[in-house]
This record gives sequence, structure tokens and C-alpha cells, in this order.
Amino acid sequence: MERARELLLGVDAALVWVDPISDGQDRSLLDPMLRDVASRGVAVSAHPDVILKMGTKEVLVQTRDMGWGSECFLYKSPREMRDQLPELLAQGPRVLKQHRGNDGNGVWKVEMAGDGSQVHVREAQRRGRELEMTLEGALNKLAPYFDNGGCIIDQPYQDLTRGMVRCYLVQDRVAGFGQQYVTALAPLPLGESETPLPPPRLYYGPFQPEFQALKQQLEGAWVAEMQRILDIDADSLPMIWDADFLYGPKDAAGEDTFVLCEINVSSVFPFPDEALEPLADSVLRRLSKKRAT
Repeated sequence: MERARELLLGVDAALVWVDPISDGQDRSLLDPMLRDVASRGVAVSAHPDVILKMGTKEVLVQTRDMGWGSECFLYKSPREMRDQLPELLAQGPRVLKQHRGNDGNGVWKVEMAGDGSQVHVREAQRRGRELEMTLEGALNKLAPYFDNGGCIIDQPYQDLTRGMVRCYLVQDRVAGFGQQYVTALAPLPLGESETPLPPPRLYYGPFQPEFQALKQQLEGAWVAEMQRILDIDADSLPMIWDADFLYGPKDAAGEDTFVLCEINVSSVFPFPDEALEPLADSVLRRLSKKRAT
């Protein structure tokens, strides 16, 4: 780690892509080092403090009143979850997400089964299996996510039949899109108990026609509103980040609506290829501004 710190102190800017959780490891050693390097004048993106504001599942609760929001709740303890979840489950399936993770790790769909004494649960990981157990058993299974000050975010389950749209952004501009049918928590094929593998994600540039309304909402309102809510200034927005959206119900005019699923900041590579040029331009502008001061 000390060698990495020395190398970073020798550059003007560093774009860092490291998963928040991977193979039992986390960013607990990396982030303090990046904060120190940034305090010494290196432009670090994404800065660990910005990741904590944008890149955890808590952002779903903080921005639930925005146009991309849904009826999300934050549980700070197993008791809060036990008190609130049963009533919400009676209204429909829920998705429970640990505070910080990736690749579906710690993201569970929970729904009532049969007469309501049992629930079906399935983790949003590849080849995840659907399990049936008592609600108390499911709550016990989720309880370890509260360890070490953790929490759980509760979001209503969204229809996955039309897949998910990933918007890649360079700071406050949309640089491209990814589209994928998400199998992780979708209804299982008849007779199957294991999640099938998803098809490949398709990538598009920023001007793909069917996503222009979503692009306009992000660039024209949503990003700025998120910045205000989370107290993030324009220069601190990550050089590259993405937001995953699920399709909501059609609006009164018959147009698509979109519900935020999560924001990824810790480890976002510039996809598609169209994102590379605006990313380079944004970094150059940041460095020019830094040198001018």
C-alpha cells in the first residue's frame, strides 16, 4: 500500500476502479490512502467520500422522492426490519439490499409464499437458488448484514420482464448506455429453482433513440437534484459512473418511466467506446482548472 501511495503522489490525477467487496476483501485500507493522496493535491476520482454519498444503496432512500425514486426504507437494526417488513411484504415482494456491495452480493428478493407463513427468498447472484423458509428464518439469514454498523435498504420489487438500462455518465453528461435482461431476480422458468445465466449486455452510444427521454431526465434534472440532496459539487462528481434503471409503469401519456435500481461508482470502466473521449476531455479540463489555480 505504501508503494502505491508513493506512485500516486507522483501523478496529477488518478482514476481508481476497485470493487467495494471482492473475495472477502474491502476498501478499508485503500480509502484512507486515497483520501490522504487527494489531500496532497492529486485529483482522485472517484473520491472515497463521494463514493460513500453516491455509491451505496442508501442513495435509494435519500433520493426516493425524486422522479427516479420508489418507496424505499432503511433498516438500521434487525428489530427495525422485523417491525416493518411483514406489513410491506403483505403488499407485495420486496428487494432487501446490504448497504454496500456488488455483483448482486447481499441483494435478496423476499416474497410471501402460500398462506403467508412461509416466504420465498433468492439472492441476486448468478446461479442463485430460490429457497422457501419461515419469515423468521429469512430475517435471521439477513441479520449478519447489520454487523459492524451495517444496514439494509428495502425497495419494492420491480417488473423485470423488460430488463434493465444502465446509463454511463462522465460527471453530469450521459456518455452511453447498456441494456440487459436481468435474470438475477426475475421469475424463474417453469420447473426451475436456479437462476439462469443472463444474456450478454448490449452497448450503445449516448444518442440511442429509445433512451433519449431518460438521457434528458438525467442531464436536465435528476443529476442536479441528486447533487443538491447529497451535497456534491460539480467538480466532485465522478469522472465515470453509472446508474442502473428498471422500467416502472407507463405514465398517463403511455411513455416509459424509470426506477433507480442502484448507482455504481467504485468500479466503473468506461463503456461503451463512445465514453472514452468525453472521459479524457473531462479529466483534461479538471487538470487545466487545477493548474490554473
